[in-house]
Amino acid sequence: MSAPVSTVEDAIQAALATVNDPEIRRPITELGMVRSATIGASGVVRVELLLTVAGCPLKDKLRTDITAAVAAVPGVTGVEIDFGVMTPEQRQSLQSQLRGGGATEEPVIPFAQPGSRTRVYAVASGKGGVGKSSVTVNLAAALAARGLSVGVVDADIYGHSVPRMLGADGRPTRVEDMIMPPQSHGVKVISIGMFTSGNAAVVWRGPMLHRALQQFLADVYWGDLDVLLLDLPPGTGDVAISLAQLLPNSEILIVTTPQTAAAEVAERAGAIALQTHQRVVGVIENMSWLELPDGSRMEIFGAGGGAAVSESLSRTIGAQVPLLGQIPLDTRIREAGDAGNPVVLADPESPAAQALGAVADRLAVRRESLLGKPLGLKPAGR
Repeated sequence: MSAPVSTVEDAIQAALATVNDPEIRRPITELGMVRSATIGASGVVRVELLLTVAGCPLKDKLRTDITAAVAAVPGVTGVEIDFGVMTPEQRQSLQSQLRGGGATEEPVIPFAQPGSRTRVYAVASGKGGVGKSSVTVNLAAALAARGLSVGVVDADIYGHSVPRMLGADGRPTRVEDMIMPPQSHGVKVISIGMFTSGNAAVVWRGPMLHRALQQFLADVYWGDLDVLLLDLPPGTGDVAISLAQLLPNSEILIVTTPQTAAAEVAERAGAIALQTHQRVVGVIENMSWLELPDGSRMEIFGAGGGAAVSESLSRTIGAQVPLLGQIPLDTRIREAGDAGNPVVLADPESPAAQALGAVADRLAVRRESLLGKPLGLKPAGR
């Protein structure tokens, strides 16, 4: 039980401690952003706040949250906020604090560390056009709506589309050499599209793709995520290989359509796990059928592709690869994606949203670390 607040000044500090930085999601008092907070004889509080960078895009959000929190303190008649900017030394200190080490240390990928409790799902497909990105953003939004901390890496460097589908139109903020990812619908997002001008094409070869993925994983401040989803490019090329090297503990989700041709190519994408020693967590069949007004189903792309991929990969890998779900073909998925509001949020009662939500429920499991936990083992008696 916390100690009682004894003065108005203490109450103001306590109120400020309830305000989180919108990007870092930690209290502004803990991050060293509050330079001072004083109350005058008339009851007006003046707060001096240090922004991480000049021109912070969420400055107005901070102003609103601080004003609301401090104005609720008894005896406060008004709130004035003066914004300043952190010095390079203060930013380096913040960077060191967030990374839990020295600012000069080489950035590491937190999700590849032994104590990481983040489930990493790489969403893959054999070929393009099967709705892999739509599945990714809807799973991310559904998991976040279930109270999990979720991040998405748009690893499809050439065909990036995740920011639009998630409505993430913000730009990343830089604190020294650390990147703060924009957020939308409670999901942190990073994409090469946030660093290019307009709709410019990205023309890179393998080494550049590897470095981009490495920076997305190591230089971005993700915080304590429950789930990280990576939207991979189609096929088994450079990015899939780099992912296996950078995040060997990542698990693969295969997306296919019922069509035989798509299913055969999807099997190849899943079989890469034999070489990379990754786990294939399951198969998602997208565009499974179109529900007609009379309640019947039209199987536009055929039937059975998802089940066939599941059975084939189970035999090839020698472990069960379940069919996690079948997502019906629904124009609302496309409309919601174009509007930046995933269908699981825009129309949660629709059949497609229900099917996607059911898959999210099967994935919404946080990996528990055994670090520091007693295992209850006792010496055997003689």
